[in-house]
Amino acid sequence: MTTTASTATLPLLLAEVEVVRVERLSPSFVRVELASPVLADFGVDGPRYDQRIKLIFPGEGPLASFEGVDEAWMQAWFEQPAEERGHMRTYTVRDVLGSGADTRLVVDFVLHVGDGPCGPGASWADGARVGDRIATMAPRAGVPFGGIEFVPGTADRLLLVGDETAVPAVAGILADLSSDAQGAAFLEVPVAGDVQSVVHPEGVSVTWLPRDGAPRGVALHRAVLDHLGAPVAVPEVDEVDPDLWETPTYSSSGEEIDDAVVVGHDFDGLYAWIAGESKVVTGLRRALVNDLGIDRRQVAFMGYWRVGVAMRS
Repeated sequence: MTTTASTATLPLLLAEVEVVRVERLSPSFVRVELASPVLADFGVDGPRYDQRIKLIFPGEGPLASFEGVDEAWMQAWFEQPAEERGHMRTYTVRDVLGSGADTRLVVDFVLHVGDGPCGPGASWADGARVGDRIATMAPRAGVPFGGIEFVPGTADRLLLVGDETAVPAVAGILADLSSDAQGAAFLEVPVAGDVQSVVHPEGVSVTWLPRDGAPRGVALHRAVLDHLGAPVAVPEVDEVDPDLWETPTYSSSGEEIDDAVVVGHDFDGLYAWIAGESKVVTGLRRALVNDLGIDRRQVAFMGYWRVGVAMRS
């Protein structure tokens, strides 16, 4: 397997990785294990939770070479025609296996069956075979990288909500929670066959919501609001921010976030992490923040994807 050891001076890992195992988990999920000796340097400071990485898939030609690149590599990469440079997409680390030169990154891909044309990541995963090569941009141990949005602070109860694209992230969060964590997770997946077994603390309930042909997000919305004891109607969402990404300290819309946390309401101590299709996430944001009055600094809302829209890197 070819490696990119010459990138060791970069603050992040930029490595060509090889597929060493492929498993079709269910109708909508494919699990791929990626290996390279360079991954011996992979690591984060603390739990991984919902750690994101970048994957670079080949274009019409061979995978782009990263030999000898410096910190300006990304600008130069984007300046190339897409068919030559390939495609960069964001994924969550589902698990890390092995150690040292035998370290393997586990990534679960959603195939988006029935959601229109597949993007480059899903298309690649659908045909992935042992020996295939892509590249990854990932955290180097001891160097700040970002990509973790689960930051509950002192919250004493958790609410984790996601569709199929957020299942790997929620599974990662659940696995890294302390044994005394309290809360609930709601996961919507395309069909009943996509329900998985996930490790989670006893005090965190996990509810799976297969759509099985029902409209996207409706069951998820109702389950979340019922859990919160607030049967707010499912809102009609027309305008959607394609870059929807809001955390307790950041807003993609440029909204100013008040430093003062509201106290004395029914949702004191709650931290909500919600990710998935942008329209569904937008509806949940309106229900929690606008209708229920949950403080903005208690929530993270992330639009991972949009039906029918090719997302950027």
